Amino acid sequence: MMKFSFLIFVFAVGDKFVFMEDKATCHRTLAVQDCLDSEGIQRLVWPARSPDLNLIKKVRDALGRQVAGRNYPPTNKNTLIRALTEEWDKLPQQLLDNVVQSMVRRVECCITLHDGHIPY
Repeated sequence: MMKFSFLIFVFAVGDKFVFMEDKATCHRTLAVQDCLDSEGIQRLVWPARSPDLNLIKKVRDALGRQVAGRNYPPTNKNTLIRALTEEWDKLPQQLLDNVVQSMVRRVECCITLHDGHIPY
């Protein structure tokens, strides 16, 4: 199911889709590599010990906190999807704008520190 959902997203984005792959163990499994290869998905592989420039993590964390803070937490897949959709709609636009705008600072910091640890 996850593969199907992921591929729908990949095909919806089209040729511009790039899978940003860090060194997380779950991204390095043979099954994941075979799936990406068989579907011709372009990858952006980060070197070991590279700074984390993945913007979605901050948004995912905010969304997760909102879902976890609901009066009635999700108890199955359908209620989780509904909760995620409802809470996504409530995310402040300013949060999303700030995350996108932070990319310039992140890259500048990365360049200044010569690919060392960045405080993000």
